[in-house]
Amino acid sequence: MARPYDVKAAKLLTEEHRQLLGQLDAVPAALQSCRDNIKAFSDQMIEQSILNILRNVPVEELNNRGTRIFRLKALHDSGYNTIADLMPASVAALTAVYGVSEDAAYAIRRIVNEMSVKVRQGCKIRLSTDNQTPENSALVTEISRYRQLQPLVSPAAQLADLHRADITAAVTDLEAVRGKLKWLFASKIKKQKAMEAFCRLTELKIDDPYGTDAEALVSEITAIQSCTNTDAWNDFTANSIQFINILEEINPGVLGNDDALYGLPEELAHEIQEEIYNPEGLRCELRRYQEWGVKYILHQKCVLLGDEMGLGKTVQAIAAMVSIRNAGATHFMVVCPASVLTNWCREIRKMSELPVVKIHGATRQEAFLAWCDSGGVAVTTYETTVYCKMPDSFRFAMLVVDEAHYIKNPEAKRTVNVREIGEHADRLLFMTGTALENKVDEMVALIRILQPEIAAEIRNMTYLSSAPQFRKIIAPVYYRRKREDVLTELPDLIENREWCSMNPAEEALYEQAVLSGNYTEARRVSWNVPDLKDSSKAARLLELVEEAAADGRKVIVFSFFLDTIRKITLLLGERCMEPISGNVSPQRRQEIVDTFDQAPAGTVLAAQIQSGGTGLNIQSASVVILCEPQFKPSIENQAIARAYRMGQTRNVLVYRLLCEDSVDERLIGMLEDKQVIFDAFADQSEAALESGGIDEQTFSSIIKEEADRINAKK
Repeated sequence: MARPYDVKAAKLLTEEHRQLLGQLDAVPAALQSCRDNIKAFSDQMIEQSILNILRNVPVEELNNRGTRIFRLKALHDSGYNTIADLMPASVAALTAVYGVSEDAAYAIRRIVNEMSVKVRQGCKIRLSTDNQTPENSALVTEISRYRQLQPLVSPAAQLADLHRADITAAVTDLEAVRGKLKWLFASKIKKQKAMEAFCRLTELKIDDPYGTDAEALVSEITAIQSCTNTDAWNDFTANSIQFINILEEINPGVLGNDDALYGLPEELAHEIQEEIYNPEGLRCELRRYQEWGVKYILHQKCVLLGDEMGLGKTVQAIAAMVSIRNAGATHFMVVCPASVLTNWCREIRKMSELPVVKIHGATRQEAFLAWCDSGGVAVTTYETTVYCKMPDSFRFAMLVVDEAHYIKNPEAKRTVNVREIGEHADRLLFMTGTALENKVDEMVALIRILQPEIAAEIRNMTYLSSAPQFRKIIAPVYYRRKREDVLTELPDLIENREWCSMNPAEEALYEQAVLSGNYTEARRVSWNVPDLKDSSKAARLLELVEEAAADGRKVIVFSFFLDTIRKITLLLGERCMEPISGNVSPQRRQEIVDTFDQAPAGTVLAAQIQSGGTGLNIQSASVVILCEPQFKPSIENQAIARAYRMGQTRNVLVYRLLCEDSVDERLIGMLEDKQVIFDAFADQSEAALESGGIDEQTFSSIIKEEADRINAKK
């Protein structure tokens, strides 16, 4: 009986199947290789940072680190001039230096190690598309490969395991009669098995879904493993949160945050660590600190989440609701200011599968009754809470109160309404980005609603005398994390003061405003000229916008004054989006931001700082221009935080436009002092001060001094 198939074709077929199985089996090893490289590359980057710092430390520092005096000339003569030079030196190498004993070598080695450990604590990795060094690119490329390979491990294993036995048996049957003599002397049964095996392997390769799926997987894996640096950086830009999570998981601490307890007392932290969180139905990935925050919310039940702006309080609230929903709950409610009502509805739909019911406007009553019947997340405003009257027996899973400092006054109607609604909720989550540690009365008022016994305990405590004890007492109910503590991977925030010299037309208008006591016109220095071609600030603004466009960046321009925003919008023409002001509805604001996100580089979004500085996330911009100094550092900080927040992948450039010999100089100096106070106290439990801002009386004094200066000049 002649062989019914081609021998070479059979050999090729078996080799192809073996290779395909081998490639599928190799995915876990490829993933582990990426993991090993990520660890090695990130460690190398940290070590290089340590060396760079220690290169600036001369060996003379050895004699400042203890009672022992070392022979430094001998070290210099052997080429050891800095502590970095000593880093790789072994005890044996040091002992070989003339005049350095073995004891001295061990002492030197110990001091160098101690200095290295100390320096390492301040070293961290920052990934930014503006800093694509070879080292950064290598790390980003490995993380990109790891991120893309990770979801393929399980499908590859399942596909291989499902067909492995079938393929192995067919290959064995085919190879049993592979040679001419083997075929000639083989039994009829063996020949039959070989023919069936050839047909089966051919079918698996061509007609069976296995062949198509396996080759598609292998092709995808090959493409991932050969991705370029450019591909990887594009992947980073689109999925930066996943990149940071992977790096944080594989090499904890290299991002500069090695606080595994996130500032909580150890006993409470261990309890929270064990809390069960079920994210099924959440459509986004949480950062590690955010998942920790969700577990805190779930475990403590009635809490005030005070994370600083930009850390994702909203997504933590949504994730908590998702987890509670997965445990069987059906009804949730969010109470928020009207300005962010639309944003809450959008974020819940975007980030989860939870149904949303907006309770607002003319249909509020019908919407409320529908929510009572069907469940989901009811989103309403403080003003509308008066219409949300629930039967005594009605219960729901969780009440989320956004910008909770709105209910700091116990006597206010909206506070009473929210408290009444909260009595029907099994859990309470209050949220505020405002630092409450230096506003003890507000903090106590909110905590009294959540956990009255803790409020009673802290009511009479003084911050300065009992700060550590205070933090421990409030930890079960008030949780606040600062951006620099948890978003340690953020790119650089680079702030610039752009000093402009007034031309005669500007100066005349400015002096007239000051001498007539027109505070508003004096603050609008340079922007109050009839034609912006005469504005030194406008000229610098145009230059900055051009530079941003050339660098592939988008720009946000903030001003307190509506007329300034209007003039800038006209000046920039088509490059400028529809401006955001107090007259623009929250829904329209979000639509403008969505359009801005899709706009090309060089596009400008102008906004009144009171309207555009809160409630919006604008990470697609990486240039922020402030047209004039504000009266409070917090106002400027909030505006900058619109762009400098989680998800930002570029260095954020902040430009403050200022005029010499004007109120700008005095205001910026005072703001600097206020910012120092704010940084020192606002997020510390020791704070007993309210940093505040510049009030009208202070500004009046500034104007008077300016008038005196101008009169003296004349």
